[in-house]
Amino acid sequence: MFDVYLNDRRDLLIVRNGSPVPLVDGSGRWRKKKKTASVSDEIKRAVQSHGYYMRKLKDIYKG
Repeated sequence: MFDVYLNDRRDLLIVRNGSPVPLVDGSGRWRKKKKTASVSDEIKRAVQSHGYYMRKLKDIYKG
């Protein structure tokens, strides 16, 4: 299980269920949105290696 968080800039943070929210880039306050049982393989690998997965909204629009 994973916990999903969003901040004021709509950045996405995913951590293992029950893990503390890491201090990442001074991104401000994180709000818990939901729990999820399944995520993509890319996110699973990132959580295993770094302890979290973070995606910034502006990265999506850099196409």
